[in-house]
Amino acid sequence: MKKTIVLIRHAKAADPEAGQQDFDRPLTERGKSDATEMGKILSLAGLRPDAIVSSPAKRTRQTAKRIAASVGFDNDQIIWVEKFYHCTAETLETEISSLSDSIQTVFVVGHNPGITEFAWQLDPGFRIEHMPTSAVVAAHVDLKTWAHFPISTKKVFLFKHP
Repeated sequence: MKKTIVLIRHAKAADPEAGQQDFDRPLTERGKSDATEMGKILSLAGLRPDAIVSSPAKRTRQTAKRIAASVGFDNDQIIWVEKFYHCTAETLETEISSLSDSIQTVFVVGHNPGITEFAWQLDPGFRIEHMPTSAVVAAHVDLKTWAHFPISTKKVFLFKHP
């Protein structure tokens, strides 16, 4: 059985203002339009999520909501995962492994370097230096249960960025 995972790096964020926490950095105008554009690309590719899981940082929240709107996914159903804020690839893998098996397609919105490192682990034939802002990497995963994600065969079939 094949499932699909789509990794999304948050869109372009504003530089921090004096006293502003990194967690609270919003998207720039370019970031907002790029996130919407990438959502449209995912929609045109026929990728519709059963779940969107995202870091709760402001820039990832804004990215996830724009992607969701573009693919017709209810913003209220986005799952905010505290552990995704600047996490490692291993943390992403652990969380993906705990997904409900009713989910066929999941979108994961996160940060570098963890999201790029996670993309590297998907498919030995897929290599990028880093995921640019708003980049998406989609892979088919050959598994019946997400619990088997770490040992499953994965094949990247889409890499796009603005």
